[in-house]
Amino acid sequence: MKDIENQEDLYLLVDEFYKKLLADPSISYIFTDVVKIKILEHLPILVTFWSQAILGTGGYTKNLTEIHLDIDKKEHLTPELFTIWLGHFNTTVDELFAGPKAEQIKTQALSIATIMQIKIINSRKG
Repeated sequence: MKDIENQEDLYLLVDEFYKKLLADPSISYIFTDVVKIKILEHLPILVTFWSQAILGTGGYTKNLTEIHLDIDKKEHLTPELFTIWLGHFNTTVDELFAGPKAEQIKTQALSIATIMQIKIINSRKG
C-alpha cells in the first residue's frame, strides 16, 4: 500500500470515510438530520482541510471549532460519537494507505477529536 501523497489521495480517503459514516446509523443522523450535509459540497472542503494539515498546502479558512460548537448546540456531540468518528476514520486510513503520512493523519484526527471534546465541554459550562 502506498502512503498519502496528494489531494487525490485525500479525496479518496474522505469520500470513503463519509460513506462509512453515512452508513452507520449510530452517527449518520448528525450528518443527515442535524447538519443536513450536502456531501458533494462538503468533500472538497474536507480535502482542503486535510491537505493543509498533512501536506501543508494551505487554503482552509473556516473555523473548525466554531462549526462543531454550533453543531453541539443542536445535538450534543458525545464522547461516543467522537469514538465512532475516529474509529471509522482510522479504519478508512488503514484500508487505503500505509506510511508516515497515514500515521500522521490518524494522529492529527485523534488530536482534533480530543481538542473538540474539551472545547465542547468548556462551552457547555459557560
